[in-house]
Amino acid sequence: MGDAKLPAIRVERLSDGPIICPETHPIAGRNIQGPSLIRVPDWVEQPLGRYYLYFADHKGSHIRLAHADDLLGPWRIHSPGSLRIEHSHFPSDPPEFDERMLNRAVKRHRQNPRYNRLPHSLLAEFTTPHIASPDAHADEQNQRIVMYFHGLEDFGVQRSRVAVSRDGINFQARPEILGRTYLRAFKHDGFTFGIAMPGHVYRSTDGLSGFEKGPTLFNPDMRHCAVLKRGERLHVFWTQVGHAPERILLSTIDLSAPWTQWKETKAVEVLRPERSWEGAELPLEPSMGSVAYGRVNQLRDPAIFEEAGRVYLLYAIAGEAGIAIAELHLTN
Repeated sequence: MGDAKLPAIRVERLSDGPIICPETHPIAGRNIQGPSLIRVPDWVEQPLGRYYLYFADHKGSHIRLAHADDLLGPWRIHSPGSLRIEHSHFPSDPPEFDERMLNRAVKRHRQNPRYNRLPHSLLAEFTTPHIASPDAHADEQNQRIVMYFHGLEDFGVQRSRVAVSRDGINFQARPEILGRTYLRAFKHDGFTFGIAMPGHVYRSTDGLSGFEKGPTLFNPDMRHCAVLKRGERLHVFWTQVGHAPERILLSTIDLSAPWTQWKETKAVEVLRPERSWEGAELPLEPSMGSVAYGRVNQLRDPAIFEEAGRVYLLYAIAGEAGIAIAELHLTN
């Protein structure tokens, strides 16, 4: 890992509670995670609101959508959601398998410590159809919304695809597999780069196809990440399976080096559960891979949103029990 000096960060929670949770938005379901926020572009006709917030159920059948005219709400759920699994090119029925496939997959996954402690069976992990982890971007040049997302591609195999939309609601998914799950994209040096779990780096010339695999950074227990580009430095906000509590960390990457030589710095802590609504009063236990059932003492799924020179951090609270928003004040 590199040793570049990290910026000083002050985190300012913008409300004393989540902006979306099952108690205030029961239509959103019990499992609420994976936020991605955009300001709706002016070229979108008849928008539902000024902001669109995409999120998911970890094992859900569609990408959810909330809208608001203010970042603090009130947020309203668009009940049909946006992209649905039947339109995603991912299967909506469980994949077929035999005992040999199951044993081979179990052996392969047991080599990764994150799969030794799951909140459900490996069989459920290998066979539950779903789409989740939206990463939405407003493509101003082409007047479209681009959304990366992942799903179950085959027995024990999850991958990422991309979908595009003119209105931010109705998406058309593309069939090509782009890479691993939880892909988070950013533009640099004429390419679209992506970081997927756990630390796989990709690049593409058009951001929609032909993602080339590059280096693998971080460690096998890295979970979700969010990215913020500042000049030749990429700030990567991320969490790690097995931490107690799971919390939001920050590393940076010097982008001036050839991309095949990128290295992340040692991580510093940005935010941990400190409020009861974030799960701080719950038992302090190492987090597990996959779904968080019920409320737990964890913060997950960081997402970055920028507007008018301000930087915001969205994150999943109490495991996957809602979405909160904070402002990041960066120096250095």
